[in-house]
Amino acid sequence: MLISDLQQIPGRTYPARRRTQNVVGGAAPIHTTEFSMGFVTLEPNGGQVPWHNQEQVEVYFVVSGVGEMCLGEEVCELHAGQAVHIPSGVFHQLSNKGDAPLTFIYVYGPAGDVAHWKQELAGTLPAAGKDAPPLPQGAQFPQITEPPAGGPIHI
Repeated sequence: MLISDLQQIPGRTYPARRRTQNVVGGAAPIHTTEFSMGFVTLEPNGGQVPWHNQEQVEVYFVVSGVGEMCLGEEVCELHAGQAVHIPSGVFHQLSNKGDAPLTFIYVYGPAGDVAHWKQELAGTLPAAGKDAPPLPQGAQFPQITEPPAGGPIHI
């Protein structure tokens, strides 16, 4: 029996102030080609998954906290207990609006790496409104595109 234990998964911290722990796929003990799943913690007051798109269909399920979800040309507030469907190819961003960490579970399929993880670590994310579509009107949080302190991280 394969069990992925969140308490045993160190995860990775990204420049946009989030920690991602792969539960299924990647370095996790459970591997499948159908989907990937993980647990994300966004730091208070602006920690985010920056504006990006990917070919996989994805769902975010908010476990705790409150966030600003930008999806295509829409922006809305997401709360604990809510899930959002992210269609293939659509740009999206989730930012923590609260004073406490925002936690959520992501599931996307098919399984595999998504480019924005490596782009963020390397400081090469396509910039909203320049190399990518602009954030939707009314978005309160700009896309975080700065590379980590000390320069790009190569993985």
